[in-house]
Amino acid sequence: MFFILNKQKIYSYLVAASTVVILFILSFYFTNTETKTLETSSNVENLKPIYNVETEQKRISLTINCVWKADDIDKILNALDKCNVKATFFMVGEWIDKYPEYVKKIANKGHELANHSDKHLHVNTLNYEQNVEEILKCTEKIKKITGKDTKLYRCPYGEYNDTVIKAATDNGYKVIQWSIDTLDYQGLDASQMWDIINKDLRNGSIILMHNGTDNTANSLETIIKNIQKEGYNIVKVSELIK
Repeated sequence: MFFILNKQKIYSYLVAASTVVILFILSFYFTNTETKTLETSSNVENLKPIYNVETEQKRISLTINCVWKADDIDKILNALDKCNVKATFFMVGEWIDKYPEYVKKIANKGHELANHSDKHLHVNTLNYEQNVEEILKCTEKIKKITGKDTKLYRCPYGEYNDTVIKAATDNGYKVIQWSIDTLDYQGLDASQMWDIINKDLRNGSIILMHNGTDNTANSLETIIKNIQKEGYNIVKVSELIK
């Protein structure tokens, strides 16, 4: 009888010990798996451009993409002068080639010149080296005409992926998108554009406009004055992102 009870006790001890060992192994496995999952997640690249800036100051930036013609540049510059505002012009390399005199004029007025690629391609379809080439060629053209460098880059069509962003950031560029699209390229008038802007305007906003559209040059003064009436100070992008 004593042997049987002792045997049962031994059996119980073995079961208990085995359970503890199994639980320990399972605990180690899941902890290790969770750590690996977290490490993997943290290593996945998901690079993003700057759409707007978190700031308590009532400051925004007005950006103008130069892609098409240039016959409205003088009107745009006059409107900016009247309102005592400096804008950031994102220029395509091919536009720079066609209108070097306007590139120089914009720079001489104290506005900020920035990079909008060399040929305005769909950069998502390009590899890393091709993206780097698109960026560096455009900056070289700006520098050749104005003597000024730029470290601001805006992707054509607003398209980007990790390869595009990495090509820019590896070369010291900040990738700038926008938080408000005026849709000026659709032929909207000043009132329609202001409705879009006013709805989303807040501290740190970056506004997208274009030259070479039907109404941008004629609407710019009205839009700027409306922004200023709301108490916002318009600054260059490089000042906004500091």
